[in-house]
Amino acid sequence: MTHKAQTLDFVQQRKARHALPSELYSDADVYRDDLAHLWHKEWIFAGHSFELEKAGQYLTLQVGDYPIVVVRGAGGELRAFHNACRHRGSKVCHQDSGKAAKLVCPYHKWTFDLDGKLLFAGNMGPDFDTRHHGLLPAHCETVESYIFVCVAENAPDFAPFRDAMTPFVAPHYLTECRVAHESNLIEKGNWKLVFENNRECYHCDGSHPELLNSFVENLSVAGVSGTEDPQLEAFWDKCESAGLPSRMAMDAAGQFRMTRIPLSANASSYTMDGKPALSSRLDESGVDNIGALLYFHYPNTWNHFLGDHALSFRILPLGPQETLVTTKWLVPKEAQEGIDYDLEHLTRVWLATNDQDRQLVEGTQAGVSSPAYEPGPYSELAENGVCQFDDWYCETMQRRLKGES
Repeated sequence: MTHKAQTLDFVQQRKARHALPSELYSDADVYRDDLAHLWHKEWIFAGHSFELEKAGQYLTLQVGDYPIVVVRGAGGELRAFHNACRHRGSKVCHQDSGKAAKLVCPYHKWTFDLDGKLLFAGNMGPDFDTRHHGLLPAHCETVESYIFVCVAENAPDFAPFRDAMTPFVAPHYLTECRVAHESNLIEKGNWKLVFENNRECYHCDGSHPELLNSFVENLSVAGVSGTEDPQLEAFWDKCESAGLPSRMAMDAAGQFRMTRIPLSANASSYTMDGKPALSSRLDESGVDNIGALLYFHYPNTWNHFLGDHALSFRILPLGPQETLVTTKWLVPKEAQEGIDYDLEHLTRVWLATNDQDRQLVEGTQAGVSSPAYEPGPYSELAENGVCQFDDWYCETMQRRLKGES
């Protein structure tokens, strides 16, 4: 049996409303299939456009097998390229981010313009044609400051996500923000365990005391769709009347979702005292407590937008049992640390929460790797979100492993 057929068999072994079989979290061949059929085909969140304000600014990321660089061009365009020199393949940009007038390969100094054209290649002889050796492009799209890249030859249609996301995020003026702090954690767990952990708060009472000063999971919006909830409906009405779309929007395949939830009583931000971390607002609604706008996009990002700041989360798989989690705290561009906000007050809750989640993921990876592990059932009350993620993963992988899409 080929490893592709074996992965399909593991996917089809999954029982409805149960966790995944062990191999889907641990097996090296399954990981290769995850890369080939998800990570190398989907739109992947890379970073924010405001991180690349000036020509020559760039950021890099690793999308499975593909090193990628995103760069701001001389005319203001954002482009993504495969971060591999067209000479002998060396990475051209080695830093996570930087700024350069030209992109110069450190190996043999082949020099590329910001639009990817090869400008200089020494000692290649008079017959060498630079026109045929520019950096190879990757697909790149931007929506409300979010840069997405896709390494597939033919990228999925980005328009449905753009159309759904824009009205929710636009009132928070993310394009006028900057990164106040960035955290990078390597979690010793499969990328699916990282996303599963995010998609439920069943574990929160016993694990996240800092977060629960303000966050309250709303079970009616945790999974596929909201249910009738008079208090939630009243909260949505209040926010929407102030120009903040709030009712759940979710695509038919379940790959992305936007919705707004209220925070706990008297809390308006993710801080230890529930009070705003900043003296300014992201939005102009005039509503005291707009709760938290949540959006996810599988396979690699979830996000929170509050009245005073926002958080973006990006995951990238590093191996079958290793995942990079990047968190960015986003504040208005003009906000000054020490004047408009205290960094510890801003970051304490999610720095603690992320590390607690890391420990949970790593403990789960150890357990699902045991020969004694048997997938357990999901709670019909508290784990609809994680079940929805697993459903999306299994349905998508089954189609693609069968060659249907």
